[in-house]
Amino acid sequence: MLRHHCFGLAVLTLFLATASFSKAQSCNGILVSYAYSGGLRLPPNVTDPAKQPYRFESTLTVLNNGLDELKSWKVFVGFDHNEFLVSASNAVLADGTTLPAAVGNGTVFAGYPMTDLKTAVETAGDVNQMGAQIDLVGTVFGVAPPSVPMPSSINLANDGFLCRKSTAQGKNASSVCCTRDPKFKTNITTDEEFLPRQNGDLTIMYDVTRTYDSNYWAEVTIANHNPLGRLDNWRLSWDWMNDEFIYSMKGAYPSVVDASDCIFGKQGTFYKDLDFANVLNCERRPTLIDLPPTKFNDTDLGKIPFCCRNGTILPPSMDPSKSASRFQIQVFKMPPALNRSQLSPPQNWKISGTLNPDYKCGPPVRVSPTENPDPSGLPSNKTVMASWQVVCNITTAKRTASKCCVSFSAYYNDSVIPCKTCACGCSKNTERTCSITAPALWLPPEALLVPFENRTAKALAWASLKHLPVPKPMPCSDNCGVSINWHLYTDYTKGWSARVTVFNWGDTSFADWFTAVQMDKAVAGFEKMYSFNASTLELNGVNNTILMQGLPGLNYLVAETDGTDPLKDPRVPGKQQSVISFTKKTTPGINVAGGDGFPTKVFFNGEECSLPSVYPSSGFRNGFSWATSMLLMLLLIVLMR
Repeated sequence: MLRHHCFGLAVLTLFLATASFSKAQSCNGILVSYAYSGGLRLPPNVTDPAKQPYRFESTLTVLNNGLDELKSWKVFVGFDHNEFLVSASNAVLADGTTLPAAVGNGTVFAGYPMTDLKTAVETAGDVNQMGAQIDLVGTVFGVAPPSVPMPSSINLANDGFLCRKSTAQGKNASSVCCTRDPKFKTNITTDEEFLPRQNGDLTIMYDVTRTYDSNYWAEVTIANHNPLGRLDNWRLSWDWMNDEFIYSMKGAYPSVVDASDCIFGKQGTFYKDLDFANVLNCERRPTLIDLPPTKFNDTDLGKIPFCCRNGTILPPSMDPSKSASRFQIQVFKMPPALNRSQLSPPQNWKISGTLNPDYKCGPPVRVSPTENPDPSGLPSNKTVMASWQVVCNITTAKRTASKCCVSFSAYYNDSVIPCKTCACGCSKNTERTCSITAPALWLPPEALLVPFENRTAKALAWASLKHLPVPKPMPCSDNCGVSINWHLYTDYTKGWSARVTVFNWGDTSFADWFTAVQMDKAVAGFEKMYSFNASTLELNGVNNTILMQGLPGLNYLVAETDGTDPLKDPRVPGKQQSVISFTKKTTPGINVAGGDGFPTKVFFNGEECSLPSVYPSSGFRNGFSWATSMLLMLLLIVLMR
């Protein structure tokens, strides 16, 4: 009787602010509760009530009342009042965002440091192991006390659960009970100690290979699994949660070598005899970069498989041997974690590259220790001490500007339809000099060979010749570092062809570049590409993509360079060009000029490009189209010599 009373008192204590005691007892699953505890007005004082900031304090609670352990718990909170979260105890944001952060569209919390919630059965009702309480502090806009900024919804974000509609407890709290979905199929069994490895566009393994009381060695492996995903000059960052610092590395290096935070911090006070001149980095959020190929055989910095490629990770569809990157890191710990078995990975992972897709990374999840071939050569495997997996997926945020763009042209129309105005974003304060909303002017083909700032005279002359409207002010540039021209070259009874030209207007050259085009109806008729390597690629079970890359020895897209006379000649883009041919035998009824001969999506190095909204019109034909097309090709051949 006494034990039952103690358990009930513990549950009541944990849920006093978030849910009723009866609610906690009646939920035979995962109970998620949210309670608002207070707030006050914050400066500055603004005239618009909707923009007035207020502090809010809330408590999010998760309790496992089920029969199965909840591994790597995640909870969604549908913040609905433009909230800005400043701190959250016992949790991190599941998308890897570092606090403080805007969460006004809702966010997912992941448990840290306690990621798993045990059951009452296996803990004899120990609520400290069954539940987690997250204290939230942040800023909300436009909700003045005594009004309460409650979220629109709360629910468990783990796969395989069904959540009922949340129930309000007064105006300050709500809760929801989530139970396992009997129809959900999973390969996870309840008696497994670790979660299985997950799939994603990019996975990062954090394997602890050696551990001591005060420090450990970890091996970090970044593996690309997306056939169109890619990273160039990758930059990897994370947050140390317990004052750890980087002592040494092999296969990669911090972007900033700085030990000052340790010397003037608690690390310098604790490690009195450590020579901090040898410490690589003491930042709470370090940024790590790959080494150049010249360091691969360096005894001190290299000698790590898959390291030292200037941060290039190719898609496996191009070269599986270059689709991973690896490095080793020595981490020093701080009290109270001075125990060789007490290991904790960094949180809030983020990885980015140059002109590459954007990746969102989840929290590290403890998985079964990685097995590697025994270095002795014996036919056995050697496991590491502990392993965590970080899964990153390609995401495209709303209203995100592209990083490359495509122009369309055709043999039957003199004009080129260029990239959209501000396709890759516009500079600030452009309204006085150019229009960010005016449609881009159609161009003569030769205008594609010069930078945007040198096209004005050509564009105006072409508009006058073709009686095209000219907006005032003129449209702004597309501001894209890479552009691709798709020119419909020929169209005849048995087949057709297109010419693809890739321009690099930036300061960075691209080694091992690739372009992928998706075409809804034409890919089945693909025959050959003459100056590029090309092959069809199946994505998500659909064979509608053609992958193009430079031939061996010619797969380097150089950066923009000065003209012959820099004082009067415009800068010259790096460029490569090829013709691609198709047969109509396998695509009966294809309407090449009507749109089937143009791509519906184009990617450069994994980044989706902006496409024109219209195709070249076939209603306007004249005798100069073929000649103009040949002139553009001849000019490109001359410039490429």
